[in-house]
Amino acid sequence: MSKYAEKRFWIDTGDRMVATFAQAGVAILGAGVTGILEVDWEQMLSVSLLAAAVSLLTSIAFRGSEKVE
Repeated sequence: MSKYAEKRFWIDTGDRMVATFAQAGVAILGAGVTGILEVDWEQMLSVSLLAAAVSLLTSIAFRGSEKVE
């Protein structure tokens, strides 16, 4: 069975995407912002979504090999 057909693969991939999204958001918040009103929320969302998309593509491309049974 292909790794892409396994529920566990997609759960793990989703977990990594959420963690990456949050980490990118924290990085943007900590990058020279001195107050909550100064945050460029659109930019933060854009960067975080891009990071999550890269995480998804990385998981699809590089997570393990096909199972041999």
